[in-house]
Amino acid sequence: MKRVSVLLLVLVMLVSLFTGCAKQEANLIGVSMPTKSLQRWNQDGANMKSELEKKGYSVELLYAEDSVDQQIKDIENMITKGCKVLVIASIDGEALKGVLDEAAKDGIKVIAYDRLIKGSEHVDYYATFDNYLVGVIQGKYIIEALGLDKGTAGPLTMEVFGGSPDDNNAYFFNGGAMDTLKPYIDNGTLVIKSGQTDMEQIAILGWKSESAQARMDNLLTAYYADEPVDVVLSPNDSLAQGIVASLKAAGYGSADKPFPVLTGQDCDTTNVKMLIAGEQSMSVFKDTRTLAAKVVEMVEAIMKGTEPPVNDTKTYDNGVKIVPSYLCEPVFADVNNYKELLIDSGYYTEDQLK
Repeated sequence: MKRVSVLLLVLVMLVSLFTGCAKQEANLIGVSMPTKSLQRWNQDGANMKSELEKKGYSVELLYAEDSVDQQIKDIENMITKGCKVLVIASIDGEALKGVLDEAAKDGIKVIAYDRLIKGSEHVDYYATFDNYLVGVIQGKYIIEALGLDKGTAGPLTMEVFGGSPDDNNAYFFNGGAMDTLKPYIDNGTLVIKSGQTDMEQIAILGWKSESAQARMDNLLTAYYADEPVDVVLSPNDSLAQGIVASLKAAGYGSADKPFPVLTGQDCDTTNVKMLIAGEQSMSVFKDTRTLAAKVVEMVEAIMKGTEPPVNDTKTYDNGVKIVPSYLCEPVFADVNNYKELLIDSGYYTEDQLK
């Protein structure tokens, strides 16, 4: 009798174990982030995991540390584990076709997160911010900061940086900014002394701060030995960090040689401190909480068999299809509004920005 009881207990435990595993697998969501080396991806991943778990999902969150091969392995691992939906912020937007073919065979839905995945028919949805608008906001800030819309005659000197060429968003950021600034470049109010405006010339692979610093060093040496640069268009904060380091080394930051108008994006803590110190002029704020919440809505809709929310079905062509997208709206932070935007909203604490 005792032996039977033990066998029944073991059987119950095994059933519970397999039931629990099956339940976990049925609710498993894979989240693949590109790297932990940039603050924003840490926040994106943490927000996504937290919001999904609040809804009762199990989450497999992996960071690929800027290795395309590792990201492919991570996604393959998620497929093997039985993830029902994959949320992917790609390192290289054109390198995932093969692994997404594998996902499709298992009926797994894919949401591209903030970076469009190209060349695959198996990208079901795209969630991002309006990336062209990010560039427009940066361009308008430059115009207003210099008073170009108020008749400032110039000429004023400007240099342009581009993001990583393997990131589809980099082209939208650049397009929005340059389209906005074009009238002032065309009429000679803004002068790009280097003449470098093509993405092949201005792109910074991997969004590396040190590469941006090296390029800025070269620009200052070659073109600005006798006069200062007045504006630097930087698409994001990691590049802005390198640019500021270069400017400081060249003696910028004094009354006689003030920092140029310098843009950015992401409101990283380092860069918000630079805003406060007057070293960077602005940073476009993309609230990762907003984007994470929208992706959770999309995941829930997919899991329930309903249509996920989208507000753009025309813009994002990945080379194979137009990917249905949800575009969140960005805003900008500068020294005048960062407290309200970043501290009062609970995004950061005051101590984080000291």
